[in-house]
Amino acid sequence: MIYLCIDDTDSLDSIGTGRLAREIADVLNIKYPVVCITRHQLFVHPDIPYTSHNSCAVIHLLDIPKTEYPILFNQAKLIMKERFVEGSDPGIALAGEDQVNSAMVAFGFDTKCMIVTQERARKIADHAGILLEGLGGSEGGVIGAIAGIGLAASGSDGRYLQLGSIREKRGERTVQEILQTGIDQVITLEGKSVSDGTVMIEKFPQPARLLGKAIVLVDERDGQLHLVKRD
Repeated sequence: MIYLCIDDTDSLDSIGTGRLAREIADVLNIKYPVVCITRHQLFVHPDIPYTSHNSCAVIHLLDIPKTEYPILFNQAKLIMKERFVEGSDPGIALAGEDQVNSAMVAFGFDTKCMIVTQERARKIADHAGILLEGLGGSEGGVIGAIAGIGLAASGSDGRYLQLGSIREKRGERTVQEILQTGIDQVITLEGKSVSDGTVMIEKFPQPARLLGKAIVLVDERDGQLHLVKRD
């Protein structure tokens, strides 16, 4: 697996990190098979610049030769530069699964609960030999770019923004319909696996990423299943 993470530290005038990630994925998918996109929530603190949620997005792609990494990276970088909005501080990073180490995963989880530095992010990237670049402003997005890769590679953080046909499912849907989208399992908050019944979906299912699988969490109340969204 290859992880391409963007953190565009979007401004009020930008399209948002999730939508930008989907635009990049659509372009990359012409040549490089995209598996999914995950969203990862980072620390919300007054000393950290963010617009609304302080999150990053990771595009998961099938393995390609390492000689192709710079081409893929530059293609995504070009789209980010075209979408750059003054006042944002974007960053982008790319790593193969074999380049992700424990320091990167630890950094990712640290960014969920404390303030970390660009210096630490850049040192981790240098030591792992991965591609990392700030694309404007203070370049603070390099923090989220490295963090997102560590969190995605851990297998147990974030939620899916794009996977199979999840974005096509709205309204009242059966559990079986949900499972046919590419989601691995529907479970209750108590851990009970669910295989039948219906779920009301307002937007689209956004499964949690747990142990490398796409898991839809539901709350069973009064005989009805309700989606539970995790950050």
